Amino acid sequence: MSDRELYRQKRQAQLDEWRAEVAKLRARASGASAGTQLEMRKKIKELESKIDEGKAKLSQLAEASDDAWESLKDGVESAWDTLKSAVGDAAGKFKK
Repeated sequence: MSDRELYRQKRQAQLDEWRAEVAKLRARASGASAGTQLEMRKKIKELESKIDEGKAKLSQLAEASDDAWESLKDGVESAWDTLKSAVGDAAGKFKK
């Protein structure tokens, strides 16, 4: 298996973990007060959007030529850093 494919699989696994974290947040939101529910739902929508962006970046990476792969990898890393921070912030803010 190529380094590129291993990298893609690693990032896909991370996306799956973040989707699970968002599912936990959604479950917590259902038991929260109305105001907190609204805030959590807004944050969940933002996270889902960022996860979708990450998925799109992975698709671009998979379709890229060998020459373009390295430059696209930098964009993926940047998106991952942003997403990791957003998921961590949301999980910490809404922890019970």
